[in-house]
Amino acid sequence: MANETVFKRYPQNPIITAEAVPDANVIMNSAVVKFKGAYAGVFRVDTQEMVMELHAGFSQDGIHWNIEPRRIKFTGNVPDSIPSGLGYDPRITKIGDTYYITWCYYPCGSGPAIGLGRTKDFKNFTQMAPVLLPYNRNAVLFPRKINGRYAVLHRPSDNGHTPFGDVYYATSPDLLNWGDHKFVFGRTSGWQMTKVGAGPTPIETKDGWVMIYHGVHTTCNGFVYSMGGAILDLNQPWKVKYRTRRYLMAPTAEYERVGFVPNVVFPTAAILDEKTGKIDVYYGAADTYVALASADFGEMVSFIKKNSY
Repeated sequence: MANETVFKRYPQNPIITAEAVPDANVIMNSAVVKFKGAYAGVFRVDTQEMVMELHAGFSQDGIHWNIEPRRIKFTGNVPDSIPSGLGYDPRITKIGDTYYITWCYYPCGSGPAIGLGRTKDFKNFTQMAPVLLPYNRNAVLFPRKINGRYAVLHRPSDNGHTPFGDVYYATSPDLLNWGDHKFVFGRTSGWQMTKVGAGPTPIETKDGWVMIYHGVHTTCNGFVYSMGGAILDLNQPWKVKYRTRRYLMAPTAEYERVGFVPNVVFPTAAILDEKTGKIDVYYGAADTYVALASADFGEMVSFIKKNSY
């Protein structure tokens, strides 16, 4: 592909289409983790009724997936206002022996909020109190406490398609009560001129927290979503050490440019193989598919530093 930098697309992309779930209209923007020597995930499935649902799935190789035909049924703090398991754009973060899921949903009327749930087996799911009330999108937890507190990246939003958006950092003593919000970074120019949002779980390195994010460019034909990278300070993650001027990936392939929403590369999960140094990024393509791209992690970090503001 003409715009490939350090990332190379999986040749058989897209790896997940609507055919994976019987009544799906599209499957996109989904979260994947390593699990018991294989893989597990939480998938955004938009049904043929145009209802956004969360479904669990499993895979032996991270490419060929079995996705549950019915949405997740959470127990616990489930709002009375909406059925359990409705939501979109999940992320998964493992902390200790528990997998935490964040997602966007509408528990309080028409405004998007950030939900939080947990599981240990991807079969039984418990919903917790909302992380952030309306209006908010694109929240992802850090994989450990920072300065003794849980931490999250998030993006304040509005009730529509949000022609703005900056990344913020917040902390909590217990995953229930969130505050101490700090600005991390905002939109700039070019491919990230309109808004930015956090993607997969940040990866801890000696250089800092490596963060993959999406940026949005506005054209006369609408939004274009691309993927970039940043490195945040380890102890003060609201401080940005490096951030890409060039994108890491932009929609060039047909399955990224043509679909339910055209021109979208939306990263939501990243798996790093520490033995080989390979990083796999799962991303939503054209709000229609789940696709996969890979890179050498060291080369990606070098690219972020070399092409930083």
